[in-house]
Amino acid sequence: MLTRLRRDTANVTLPTLQLVTVAAIVKTHPGWGWVVGFGFLMTTGLYGWLRSIKAGRLITDTPTSRVASAAQGYVELRGRGRPLDGTPLLSPVNGLPVLWYRVRTERKQSDGKWRHVATDESDASFLLDDGSGVCAVDPEGADMMVSRREVFRQGELRHTQWCLIAQDRVYVIGDFATLGSISPELDTARQIRELLDYWKSDRKDLLARFDLDGDGEIDLREWELARSQARREVMKLRHEVLSAPEAHVVRKPGANRLYLISDLDPDGLANRYRLWSAFHLAVFLGAIAAAAWFHGIGGLLR
Repeated sequence: MLTRLRRDTANVTLPTLQLVTVAAIVKTHPGWGWVVGFGFLMTTGLYGWLRSIKAGRLITDTPTSRVASAAQGYVELRGRGRPLDGTPLLSPVNGLPVLWYRVRTERKQSDGKWRHVATDESDASFLLDDGSGVCAVDPEGADMMVSRREVFRQGELRHTQWCLIAQDRVYVIGDFATLGSISPELDTARQIRELLDYWKSDRKDLLARFDLDGDGEIDLREWELARSQARREVMKLRHEVLSAPEAHVVRKPGANRLYLISDLDPDGLANRYRLWSAFHLAVFLGAIAAAAWFHGIGGLLR
């Protein structure tokens, strides 16, 4: 199991950016900086409001599927988290086994405030078990809404860890796919043609394998021999694929659809998104009102 750690200095939530923008506006004199700030708040407020409403409705309207009977495509799954077989994923803070983690590191400054240094996040897959079957969950690209939070102090550093551990409740909404299942797109004739085309791209190797009379050409009899060999190799591969056990995976969907992993229940998640939508709407309307006030002040000064 491979885990990629990323230093994520840009891993800042939209509300945080909005609050930072408000603080910057308050600390600066009226001018173009305010115009840019109000524009940013209006844009992000509208975007966050629409996105939160859409996410809340998706969670509410998408029925929960069972792993064993889930349709291919966009689904909602609920179960318990389990680690994949092999080397366990360990927390970089306390060395204990986890399914997923995000660690935010801050350093204490001379003024007593904490400054963000880095954020490390795992992207190793783990399993969701709902009793009917197991499904691998790929957290890369997901919105991780995890409630388990721990804080560790190490000298001037403070590490805040959010994590999922074995047997935690896991809620996932994303793209479900079954790997290794019989596919209607399994076209034997096309695969034989593609394999023959691949062999023809290396003429030297093709002649070494099938030029029986050594005349430097592939005649009709020798070409039929090559076709028979290609068919045997394709059928062997087809048998291996169809006899392999099915493996289910849920991953980030396309078309910019919501991909969410959480240890909260759907009702709690939907309520959170409703609160976020109210917050972003307030930011949007507040920015409009502030921009109108600023425009009025500007008119008076002129």
